[in-house]
Amino acid sequence: MKIALAQIDCTLGDLAGNSARIADAAQRARTLGADVLLTPELSICGYPPEDLLFRDDFVRACENAVQELAARTHGITVIVGHPSGTRGHLHNAASVLANGRVVATYAKHDLPNYTVFDEERYFDPGNEPCVVEIAGMRVGINICEDVWGTSGARAARPAAAQAFSAATWDAEAPRAARAAGAQVLLVLNASPYHLNKIATRYEVVRARARETGLPIVFCNLVGGQDELVFDGASFVMDGRGQVTHQYASFEEALAVVEIGPEGPVGTDLAPEPSLEAMAYRALCVGVRDYVRKNGFPGVLIGLSGGIDSAITLCVAADALGPDQVRAVMMPSRYTAQMSLDDAAALAANLGVPYSVLPISGVYDAFEGTLATEFSGLAVDTTEENLQSRIRGTLLMALSNKFGSIVLTTGNKSEMAMGYATLYGDMAGGFGVLKDISKTLVYRLSHYRNSVGPVIPERIITRPPSAELKPDQTDQDSLPPYEVLDAIMEMYVEQDMAPSAIIGKGFARADVERVVRLLTVSEYKRRQAPVGVRITPRGFGKDWRYPITNRYRDKF
Repeated sequence: MKIALAQIDCTLGDLAGNSARIADAAQRARTLGADVLLTPELSICGYPPEDLLFRDDFVRACENAVQELAARTHGITVIVGHPSGTRGHLHNAASVLANGRVVATYAKHDLPNYTVFDEERYFDPGNEPCVVEIAGMRVGINICEDVWGTSGARAARPAAAQAFSAATWDAEAPRAARAAGAQVLLVLNASPYHLNKIATRYEVVRARARETGLPIVFCNLVGGQDELVFDGASFVMDGRGQVTHQYASFEEALAVVEIGPEGPVGTDLAPEPSLEAMAYRALCVGVRDYVRKNGFPGVLIGLSGGIDSAITLCVAADALGPDQVRAVMMPSRYTAQMSLDDAAALAANLGVPYSVLPISGVYDAFEGTLATEFSGLAVDTTEENLQSRIRGTLLMALSNKFGSIVLTTGNKSEMAMGYATLYGDMAGGFGVLKDISKTLVYRLSHYRNSVGPVIPERIITRPPSAELKPDQTDQDSLPPYEVLDAIMEMYVEQDMAPSAIIGKGFARADVERVVRLLTVSEYKRRQAPVGVRITPRGFGKDWRYPITNRYRDKF
């Protein structure tokens, strides 16, 4: 039997467009001799549809799209994902389409309800296996979490993601398919990307393959959906847990694999990119799909001559093309000449349109207007924030006039510490670096220059500064980034207690400072724009801390 994997980029809610994409993949797969086309989880509607699933009209439209696609399906079997049922009795389903009709429908057994997932809010679990015969082979169907299992769902809090063991994950659905006579397991997936996710998937699926002795075909969604990015990276594993086919990450693909009586035939292994390459591609896909799927004509970025805005500009230019990107430099009296020079050089290297809008005159007008109110008061962060808010106002004015979306440039380290200005540098529609720590920003900058040297070296080597007062550096207000980021990762992504972090050798004063700043900055993060998630826990769907909160960690 030949199985085609349709690693496609579905647009949420575009039922006609997604159906057309599946139909096109089916046509191409048929010409390649495939017997069956496997698509990702909820491929008809996109993933995750969230509260659209509460709308009966949406669910009916999805089911109508399945029936219409089935009527056009001939000469190949197509397996699609879609919601099925009615509110209160709704399933995350996969239907088998053949000879103009729906011949079988499977309901997902295990519903993830952790990190970015809340499927129990919408779906009821199924409890029956689905095995169909295709080209003389008995094929079992599972959907994503089915191969992870119920115990895994309970264990998969962020802390567990760092010390993952497939032994803690007990999955019944693959065993049920095997007991029902399946000879191969086809799995529809919408598995979001985070750092090192491929290795985790391998460990989970390897455990299922060895338990059942079945070859497993893992077809994953690709593309961006709000803060989530799906990396594709579909693969095939034999019944011994050996990866025989691995397909590319972060790009659409149609691949055909043959499954014989002894399992997958041959090998086809795409090279595994570095961590930095994967993270950079995730950012590019996240930006590209957010901008294009929401219909923006382009993006605006405020350049500062610093490393955060530099890597943001690189991502935008690589994701969209330089003609859809505009860079704006807004110098103040505190902006160094090297910042102006480096920003101009970066924009020129990338071929991005670049303009300079000085803010000194606007700032002077603000100072004059506020002079009476501020009389006798010392200069402090108020005046620093004014500069940032002037820049935000100018960028948003350009956005309103030309329709382009503003990409913010703040990184995860800054957002954790509240080292950002509401309605200033936080003003914008999409946060490219929202889940990128400062230390990873440097690694991504070196990676991007290894592909092609575009970021001036001085941007990477000079001490980071907001340039809002004379001789300012970030470390005037924050611990060294290598310390801050390590503490942040343990506290945010691993849920470690402060005492445990101190036990790892970090200075008590640094841990207290980071945790205190992180705790009191929640109100800022709640008002930050959505941005790409690439870690096991970002400041988005999977970070749900209250703003009003008097609990303080014990040290």
